[in-house]
Amino acid sequence: MTRLVDRGAVFAGWVGVGMAATIAVSFLLVIPLGEAAVGLLALPAGLLIGYYANQRSERQGGPWSRVVANALLAGVMTGAAFALLFLGTKALFFNADDGYRDAAAGGRIACQQGADCVYRRYLADGRGPALEAAGVRDVASFSAFYWGEQRTTAFALFGLSVIGGVGGGLAFGATNRRPRPAA
Repeated sequence: MTRLVDRGAVFAGWVGVGMAATIAVSFLLVIPLGEAAVGLLALPAGLLIGYYANQRSERQGGPWSRVVANALLAGVMTGAAFALLFLGTKALFFNADDGYRDAAAGGRIACQQGADCVYRRYLADGRGPALEAAGVRDVASFSAFYWGEQRTTAFALFGLSVIGGVGGGLAFGATNRRPRPAA
């Protein structure tokens, strides 16, 4: 045991990192509605990992502060993984966009790879009026707007995972109040 959290909680945190990686990579790279799916799964993933952190630590009863600290650590590690993988995936697609579109969608967009192509793709998809209303008038303002939105989403994923983690810890604490057997 460490001073603040149990070793099982550290292990559970790494399990949460793996769970976040599996969810984020699976949905963000493969499924078109991946961003929504990751957003919907961040809270339940946090709940599971917060509960598991205390189960893995074999917490039975014990101080609430330790139960919450275990869950918080696992939730923070899981949430950080969600946020970083989300931003990394967005950066990959943002910087690699070369304007390719299926012929059914209108063919290739004439643009410079990266921010220019993403901006022109948004305009071609009919989002121009909404972007103008948000003050976006060129590639530079679009990039600032785009990354502001992505940071907000990453922060939400982090927050949902942490809230879920603490909730899972509280659920564990409420349902496992048996005292530890004497050694």
